[in-house]
Amino acid sequence: MIGAAVAAGRAHAACPLELAVYGDAESEAGIDFRPTMDSATVTNSFKMVLDKGVVLDGIIMWTDGVARPHGSLMYKCPTGDVTGDELAACTVWEGVVYSADDKGNIALLPAEGAEAPKSLIFPDLGASLQMSAAYGPDGFSKVPWDVFLLKGCQE
Repeated sequence: MIGAAVAAGRAHAACPLELAVYGDAESEAGIDFRPTMDSATVTNSFKMVLDKGVVLDGIIMWTDGVARPHGSLMYKCPTGDVTGDELAACTVWEGVVYSADDKGNIALLPAEGAEAPKSLIFPDLGASLQMSAAYGPDGFSKVPWDVFLLKGCQE
């Protein structure tokens, strides 16, 4: 109980993005960021946990040209040496991930090491997930909204 209070208190103090915990009030979905371990291409990684214990693996890579944090959420992807077609088949959402501060200023999601933004925006997340293989009788049933609020900081 004390650990949870400390973690919740740290949400108001500076929390690095790679330790941030976000939640969606509409569906009780959550996002836990993880360190990327100095990946050359992935700038952020996270798990999105939906109802019924459904877990989506998330990564963010910055695009070339017009730099944007391009996010992907995957469900039950094969591991090891996979093809582009295999990755496309298990990807349930893709798009630019935005952040917002407590004044409503919108920005792009920062890379690891930056302070965790107050909220994250995943455009069209709910609609994409509802059309995915992860949704339905054998998957999750509560569709998250596109906005997740900072709930705490992992220790």
